[in-house]
Amino acid sequence: MTGVAAAALAMVLTPGPNMMYLVSRTVSQGRRAGLISLTGVAAGFLVYLTAAAVGITAIFAVVPELYLAVKLAGALYLGWLAWKTLRPGGISAFAPSELPADPTRRLFTMGLVTNLLNPKIAIMYMALIPQFVVPAHGRVWLQSLSLGAVQIGVALTVNGLIVLAAGSIAAFLGERPLWLRAQRWVTGTMLGAIAVLLATDRARPVPA
Repeated sequence: MTGVAAAALAMVLTPGPNMMYLVSRTVSQGRRAGLISLTGVAAGFLVYLTAAAVGITAIFAVVPELYLAVKLAGALYLGWLAWKTLRPGGISAFAPSELPADPTRRLFTMGLVTNLLNPKIAIMYMALIPQFVVPAHGRVWLQSLSLGAVQIGVALTVNGLIVLAAGSIAAFLGERPLWLRAQRWVTGTMLGAIAVLLATDRARPVPA
């Protein structure tokens, strides 16, 4: 579980659709909007966790070519995010554009949809978590639930803290261009490292 927690922490700390959406909503509409959006993100995690428990791992074990395709697509996506973050004029997650206010239902729905369409989360459940499943340790589906719960706990804790601090962080970095640039380089480098590790890892998922 420590490995999943570390991977989840690295993933959640790298800018992606979830972070961009949560920070943008918080800065433009306040912490309440950010927290409501986070509940939608949490619901998206539960959808992925349920799908993993009912057989996604088994499908990839039976069709390794599909697993490899998803993994490489995920590595390419993360590499693209790294390039987008590190290139001259790259955008920081803490420098969002102003957005119009949205009602509670839309905030929740957008959080849910953003997470469901987030390739980083799909990669986590379909390519990373299966690598930590050990058949000798018991039921694979139960291990998948436990590992997924660890990932969700880490992701919601970190995202919750980001929502609570987004306004202050944005203001702090906005007044310090060098710090904002450093934040981009650190997160971009992390994205690139994860992309390389994902592309070169030779582990395969195991059947349930």
